[in-house]
Amino acid sequence: MSPEEKRAHTDRMIAETLRQRQQREAGYREQALKLYPWICGRCAREFTRDNLQQLTVHHRDHNHDNNPKDGSNWELLCLYCHDNEHARELDADAARQAGVVDGKSPKIRASAQPFANLKDLLSKGKN
Repeated sequence: MSPEEKRAHTDRMIAETLRQRQQREAGYREQALKLYPWICGRCAREFTRDNLQQLTVHHRDHNHDNNPKDGSNWELLCLYCHDNEHARELDADAARQAGVVDGKSPKIRASAQPFANLKDLLSKGKN
């Protein structure tokens, strides 16, 4: 396969993946908008047809393929609250990877000592 053919194949795959994702999202988003009032589940901001594009569907379990018809895995969140929710999840993952447990820092101590020879440096400046 030539580089141009590979690129064309990759472009087709990406386009198809995006199309499928948009179809899937349109399906559950439409269902969620029919099931729930147009209000952000966090900040309680109300939405109308004019600004409805700013209301998103959040998957409670973070699995975008888990879309039960009863909407039990969804909540409607405004763009800001939705971004905040995912940022909190990323922060929690980072804390777990760093070894933070129940809000307590890991037992690992920093090994750098940036001021180790400060006294020597200051005494040299006096002479």
